[in-house]
Amino acid sequence: MTQSLFGQVEAFAGDPILSLNDSFKADPRDQKVNLSIGVYTDEKGRIPVLGSVRAAYERIGFAERPYLPMDGHPGYREGVQKLVFGDRHPAREAKRIATIQTIGGTGAVGIAADFLAKHTPGRAVLVSDPTWENHHGLFQRAGFKTATYPYWDAKNRSVNFDGMVKAIEAAESGSIIILQPVCHNPTGVDLDEKQQAALTDVMIAKGHIAVFDMAYQGFGESLEADAAFVRRYAERASCLVANSFSKNFSLYGERVGGLSIVCRDADEAERVLGQLKLAVRRSYSSPPMTGGLLVATVLGNEDLRAQWTREVDEMRTRMDSVRKLLAERIRSLSNEVDVGFLTNQRGMFSYTGLTAQQVDAMRERDGVYLVGSGRMCVAGLNEENVAKVAQSFVDVSQA
Repeated sequence: MTQSLFGQVEAFAGDPILSLNDSFKADPRDQKVNLSIGVYTDEKGRIPVLGSVRAAYERIGFAERPYLPMDGHPGYREGVQKLVFGDRHPAREAKRIATIQTIGGTGAVGIAADFLAKHTPGRAVLVSDPTWENHHGLFQRAGFKTATYPYWDAKNRSVNFDGMVKAIEAAESGSIIILQPVCHNPTGVDLDEKQQAALTDVMIAKGHIAVFDMAYQGFGESLEADAAFVRRYAERASCLVANSFSKNFSLYGERVGGLSIVCRDADEAERVLGQLKLAVRRSYSSPPMTGGLLVATVLGNEDLRAQWTREVDEMRTRMDSVRKLLAERIRSLSNEVDVGFLTNQRGMFSYTGLTAQQVDAMRERDGVYLVGSGRMCVAGLNEENVAKVAQSFVDVSQA
């Protein structure tokens, strides 16, 4: 060809986390440790198949798989609402919530961005600093310009709540604010109940639009407690809530998520649901069937729901345990390395405070893989590798 239409297309540098995972797979060392990608693994380093999900799979069988409706499986949507808001939430009882099944939590945030771009265009979008990078990407793709509000207090390895509130108060009224209500990615630090109430007051006073991204429900304290911020907020104001079942159902490849919008009344919710269906139709037409059936079956059956709840509790307990174990191993090697943050943070991630150079040293010398920001996926720790990780952590911290 003498001429190309695509000669000016830029090369894709790759997603930094997924590219790091590829590098881990290519690393020939036997004792390597992957603490980079956000995937829960069990004590043997495997992605678990939950017993409740296995039982659900046996129940759904191999029946025909027609297209789901644009808004998803009815039982799935009902299960999302009950899990996120609680069965007797005032907004549910008033039928003020529009809920759709989405392609994972990413799809939920993406549809939220598309919906807001159409119905509330031109508004400022603020995300936490730091955050999951796709928060920027998905809203920018929808046509928004994104900015940040302070969140991480590096000195104290905690939430910079004063800075956060000041930035959100100073934002233009009616701005779109992305909030992670529990198990913040990447920092692992969350607002306490008093801070949540104070932030809610500011959000409502400024007329801001809250978009909650809840990808790790059940990994903080419990399935019920982790939804408390969202539930209290939804009693006072409209909001958007993206949720994911990838982690707490261990169904990463099935792409199971949901988007709920709390509206003023039932009529508004019905109209909003119609617009969400239109957004889905113009994006991917309908969500996946198998993942939807699995989640709907578990959430819709009392026994399977109870079994799943226990399994989520077990995953959370294991992550808490390996956090404590890593802290103990580091303390046994050195009293000069501060590890209090490990047990103060929660969820799948820990923001270690390590520099990019220290992270590189851990990877190149010891085969211990963390994200360049210093984020560590604690779910990748186990009794076999924790001593190696502790030694590597101490070595780079004291170098």
